[in-house]
Amino acid sequence: MAHPLEDTLIAKQITPTAMRLLVLDVLVQHPAALSLTDVEALLQPADRITVHRTLKTFTDKGLVHRIEDGSGAVKFALCEPSCTPEHHQDLHVHFFCTRCRETACLPTVAVPVIALPGAYQVQETSLVMKGLCARCADATLPPA
Repeated sequence: MAHPLEDTLIAKQITPTAMRLLVLDVLVQHPAALSLTDVEALLQPADRITVHRTLKTFTDKGLVHRIEDGSGAVKFALCEPSCTPEHHQDLHVHFFCTRCRETACLPTVAVPVIALPGAYQVQETSLVMKGLCARCADATLPPA
């Protein structure tokens, strides 16, 4: 019987390898989006190029999506099960906390459709909101 993480990879037509299973496990265990550097640090020792190639494969196969949150590092988060290599279904808001610097997917908050003038053709849409996450906002509240 296959391991659930192996099943996840196989369902996305990704050959399970030891590194791919380790990277997927890290992404599953961390609710916040992670950068290449974050994943690499959590897997020490790990080869940066192998981790990079693994994240690229996961993105290409619709297992993770890339988030450019303005922090200077692209981050990666698990996709919705309906994502495919041809079309990511993760058209939701991402939230970057300016205090803890974590980026979270907000899958229940959809990115609004914006009508563009003339012959403009949208190929990609992203919306990153910035501020304090719930944990950091609670930490700034005075004690009751």
